[in-house]
Amino acid sequence: AAMITRKVAPALAAGCPSVVKPAQQTPFTALALAELARQAGVPKGLINVVTSSTERTPEVGRELATHPLVRKVSFTGSTAVGKALLALASGTVKRVSMELGGNAPFIVFDDADLNAAVDGAMASKFRNAGQTCVCANRFLVQEGIAEAFAEAFADRVRALKVGHGLEAGVTY
Repeated sequence: AAMITRKVAPALAAGCPSVVKPAQQTPFTALALAELARQAGVPKGLINVVTSSTERTPEVGRELATHPLVRKVSFTGSTAVGKALLALASGTVKRVSMELGGNAPFIVFDDADLNAAVDGAMASKFRNAGQTCVCANRFLVQEGIAEAFAEAFADRVRALKVGHGLEAGVTY
């Protein structure tokens, strides 16, 4: 929901309608947001959701990226799909915004507060079970603090209790 609202809100603020094409496996959040916007009084046609099967997704993407009435394409996802959309959008010289690859680093410098760095790393790496596009998937740690950070981080990871979220003592 957050990704859709971050992308649609500026368009609405500028007076532009939006067409949202959610991932084919998870369309319900986009559909629910469009319905909530309708209930809140957003005029019909300002937020539009186009769903498709996996097989039809390339066709839908091609239509959105090449249609002359579409003035901007914003995409968050894989680099391969982003490259394809950029190539398609270039034919009509559309504005594009791409968030590709999800290769988010967590950076720790020698002068970092070790406890704060470990707290931040835990929150970043394990947020939503590590399944958000902003979760750290690599750590860049300056040499002077690397050993202490690695030990403290490993201790915290070892202390996690993974299991069903309603069981007592489960932390992740």
